[in-house]
Amino acid sequence: MAYVPSQGGPSVNGPLRIGEWTVNPGVDQITRDGTTVRVETRAMRLLLSLARRPGDVVSIDELLGEAWPDVIVTPDSVYQAVTSLRRLLGDDPKQPAYIATVPRRGYRLIARVDAWSDVQLPGATAAAARDMPLAPQRIDASGRTGKLVRRAAVLVAVVLVCAGGVYLYIRNAAPPKAVTSVPPNAGNKSIAVLAFLDLTDTMNEEPFADGMTEELINRLSKAPGMKVAAPRSSFYYKDKQVPLADIARSLGVAYILDGSVRSSGKTMRVAARLVRAQDGFVIWSSTYDRPLDDKLKVQDEIASEVAGALDSAIK
Repeated sequence: MAYVPSQGGPSVNGPLRIGEWTVNPGVDQITRDGTTVRVETRAMRLLLSLARRPGDVVSIDELLGEAWPDVIVTPDSVYQAVTSLRRLLGDDPKQPAYIATVPRRGYRLIARVDAWSDVQLPGATAAAARDMPLAPQRIDASGRTGKLVRRAAVLVAVVLVCAGGVYLYIRNAAPPKAVTSVPPNAGNKSIAVLAFLDLTDTMNEEPFADGMTEELINRLSKAPGMKVAAPRSSFYYKDKQVPLADIARSLGVAYILDGSVRSSGKTMRVAARLVRAQDGFVIWSSTYDRPLDDKLKVQDEIASEVAGALDSAIK
């Protein structure tokens, strides 16, 4: 059920609660049940744009202007960012609990959005802020005994000392381990091709998307020095909501290639992107438009172009 606030969404300047996830924009991370996942900066901006207007439809143009204000990009960047967010959030585009697609209009955030906490310390994490004891209300000393005032002063001092201790502990603690890392057995030119998503309006092009995935695996495996995860391993993660970093670590690869298939009239558009598992950054992306008259030919042509582009992108 969609959550529609009566007077706009909460402030997105600090940590948020979106559905079951805690979102920390300051470090581009989301957390749930003790698991922290890194979100690419542009994707985080897009999520915050939706969070400002939960329940409302946000157009592609609005999302482009807010998430990519300093660069000129195509709507494909929005589609890919939404796909990435859905995978990280564990959202199913066919039965969404977080981001719903409104055909030919845009997207809307249907999960509940709340401000995580109004109490924040410099350098403190959302969890620390959540657990921080609130300062007592100001005590009016008029008509009170000096003993009551002294007790209040002691209580305030204890709270400040505890808060300072938490702050110093967090500041001096060892930095957290990176959310993503290169698998120890991954070579520089190792890649897994995940099943491409069917994002057509009727979602009836899944066979084409699967064929596109298999053709890409076949083409990339022929590139000199390239190590490619087997189709069975790649398709194992189809429709599974697993962070890309975990997939890369499990398959022992340094790069992940994923993408989507969309259509408009008699034109098929295939979008592909290459993600570096070490830091989660997208280092290459492209889109390919082809007529729908010969799908096998389309798969062959696009797979050939993608394989050529990735051979120079992966170093």
